[in-house]
Amino acid sequence: QVQLVESGGGLVQAGGSLNLSCVASGSIFSLSDMGWYRRAPGKQRDLVALITRADIRHYADSVKGRFTISRDNAKNTAYLQMNSLKPEDTAVYYCYCAARRSFLGTVSDYWGQGTQVTVSS
Repeated sequence: QVQLVESGGGLVQAGGSLNLSCVASGSIFSLSDMGWYRRAPGKQRDLVALITRADIRHYADSVKGRFTISRDNAKNTAYLQMNSLKPEDTAVYYCYCAARRSFLGTVSDYWGQGTQVTVSS
C-alpha cells in the first residue's frame, strides 16, 4: 500500500501563512503527480494545486498568486505554501498522489486523511 501523511494545518488569522507537508511512503515504485485538494463545510472536494514529476504546476484560480506547490522527489514529499490566507480558505486539505507500485503495475490514486486549516477573520 501507499500511505500519505499530511502535517502543518492549524488555525491562523486572515492574512497569515501556513505550510502544509505531505510524505508518501510504503510500497512505491514511482510517483507521478502530487497535489492538494480541499473540502470546505457543505461543499465538494476541489483541486487546490497539482504538481507533476517534471515540476509542471497547476492552481485553482482562487489560490493563484497566494499558494505555491512544490515537491522533493528524493523525499517523496509535497509542500503547499499558503500565504495571504482568507476565511474562505477554511477547509480540510487532502494530499493526493498518483503512484505505481511496481514496474508493470498500473498507476493508482492515493489520498491522505486530511488536515484542517481554519482561517479566522
